[in-house]
Amino acid sequence: MDCLFCKMVKGEIPCTKVYEDDKVLAFEDINPAAPVHVLIIPKEHYDNVGDDVPQEVLGYLLQTVKKIAEIKEIDKSGYRVSINTGSDGGQTVNHLHLHVNGGAPLYCGSLVI
Repeated sequence: MDCLFCKMVKGEIPCTKVYEDDKVLAFEDINPAAPVHVLIIPKEHYDNVGDDVPQEVLGYLLQTVKKIAEIKEIDKSGYRVSINTGSDGGQTVNHLHLHVNGGAPLYCGSLVI
């Protein structure tokens, strides 16, 4: 498989890690849309959120959001979590991933995320 994020999980492509455990990898987005822009991916490959992802995987990804917010110190000020799905939804890498954005006010229309 020629998946960019799978290669990051395997250590074949470097990334700026924010958090990692046996189930997920979280790293800085290379093209940030906000002062804080971290991607959280499952280590197991799923194309997107509609790819029969087990409930426990989705739950674990969402639980990881809190850890990332604390690590990046945006847990008190607020943040946005999003999942882009398919090309019309803005997904550019076909590996399920969550965006965690924060570090500035994120009003609809004032910052494209």
